[in-house]
Amino acid sequence: MKVVSADIVISAVSSKQYPEDALPEIALAGRSNVGKSSFINTLLNRKNLARTSSKPGKTQTLNFYKINDQLYFVDVPGYGFAKVSKSEKEKWGRMIEEYFTGREELKAVVQIVDLRHPPTRDDIAMYQFLKHHQIPIIIVATKADKISKNQWQKHLKVTKETLRLEKEDSLILFSSETGLGKDEAWKEIFARIK
Repeated sequence: MKVVSADIVISAVSSKQYPEDALPEIALAGRSNVGKSSFINTLLNRKNLARTSSKPGKTQTLNFYKINDQLYFVDVPGYGFAKVSKSEKEKWGRMIEEYFTGREELKAVVQIVDLRHPPTRDDIAMYQFLKHHQIPIIIVATKADKISKNQWQKHLKVTKETLRLEKEDSLILFSSETGLGKDEAWKEIFARIK
């Protein structure tokens, strides 16, 4: 897709702040430091629209990125590592749950996992949560450039088996360094927002 415009519209902490223009939304979920910001920047051909950080837990709000006046990417706080208090984590959990379960405009969640490692307990919990609420999922396995090509299938198999992926869920091999998987990711996203 040719991205003409991409801007962060709002960083929301509650439903009262969500955009009201009824455009379809694709949420991005993943562990802290898994490469969500790099994924967003790669898809949008931007260097630093989504701020990448070496410090996990940077995203603490629902960040709505409006793309070509056609759709939103919604970056949700990363789960896992983030060195924040338990009460802060619970607050994020409630905010994310409210968004995932109550937002009509949400068409799918891109769940980002690290190809180099088997999905974590948090990854499995997120996948099961999305399945339970019947939210369409696109799994993106990032950092493919960090593994030799002849290892890709082995790692994809581990990802599939650990998450117990269902047939309707796409699994995309991705690298923000090389752009691998970018077109496929857009194709899957467009299939969900039609």
